[in-house]
Amino acid sequence: MNYLYFLYIEFLQKHGIPKLFGDITFYVIPFCIIFGALLVVILALVLAERKLLGFFTQRKGPNRVGYWGLLQTLADAFKLLCKENITPARVDRFLFNLAPILVFIPVMAAVGIIPYSAEFTFVNTQTNVILYLILAAFPILSVFLAGWASSNKYSLFGAARSISQVLSYELPITFVLLSVVVLASSMNMTGITMAQFSKWGMFGWFVFPCILGFIIMFISILAELNRCPFDLPEAESELVCGYNTEYSGMRFALFYLSEYAMLFANSMFMAILFFGGYLSPFGKYLSNILFGETPFASVLLYFEQAGWLFFKASLLIFVIIWIRATLPRLAAFDLLKFSWVVLLPLSIINLFIVVIYKFILGGLA
Repeated sequence: MNYLYFLYIEFLQKHGIPKLFGDITFYVIPFCIIFGALLVVILALVLAERKLLGFFTQRKGPNRVGYWGLLQTLADAFKLLCKENITPARVDRFLFNLAPILVFIPVMAAVGIIPYSAEFTFVNTQTNVILYLILAAFPILSVFLAGWASSNKYSLFGAARSISQVLSYELPITFVLLSVVVLASSMNMTGITMAQFSKWGMFGWFVFPCILGFIIMFISILAELNRCPFDLPEAESELVCGYNTEYSGMRFALFYLSEYAMLFANSMFMAILFFGGYLSPFGKYLSNILFGETPFASVLLYFEQAGWLFFKASLLIFVIIWIRATLPRLAAFDLLKFSWVVLLPLSIINLFIVVIYKFILGGLA
């Protein structure tokens, strides 16, 4: 971000704007950009999922509002904005209204940690991988508050299921993350990305030496996102809608939006850990090949890097939607047993394999 910072300050000083204004606004503008882009991405994800589910189940999907149904999600968002926010009589009003706010703020912060290119990295601490895990798990507090404050047994059951599910699948994620940290010798997302750089392109990605870890991480993130076949907290046949049963209008929309925002963020997170993040799969960037070492190519390079990250995340999202259309829902006992009995031992074995692999390459003292 230093390059962009100095470029921004230089632009303001040319127009007679003091440096103090630039120091204040420089950290506000990226968040506004991320927030606006995130809303567009969420609307596109909702439409893409409904279209893909329609394709997988041999249905048409949304096709009435706008050309090819492209405006359907906008119509749904407008409908939620216009709906009344109903508060049941026996709820804890403070916690009931606080839960939807707390569920969306950590998601925004988590999206801001992702390195989208070599320069556009908003929070670039040495341990931002740990910070991301904390923020990604923080919405579980909002789920608990929503279930408890709703004074509804179905909401409480859904919240309890969600808490037990997240706690169970956090451990395999942690051990797999340790494997990636061992391979990269870094706990920084940019460092992990650059550790996968190779002149052979995609053959330097960590998915090859850590394929077992990727499978474990993918399954565990499905469970953390409450995606099928792990969508027990929102099992319609048993819980009506789970922890958000009593919510309506915009408060329900915040829960809904946060789920898709975390789907996008976690897909980018997996792309960074295992698929080189914003690195090109060819070893060279197309902007440099087409335009050489020109200033235009330098600017275009950052957009190309973000494009590669979004493309890899989109492929992972496509697989996640495909799984939803294919697999049935697990029983609650089988879901927890699968984590403790299968995934956790495998994640520990994967860590030992990666440590041995790194030692053979001479990377450990």
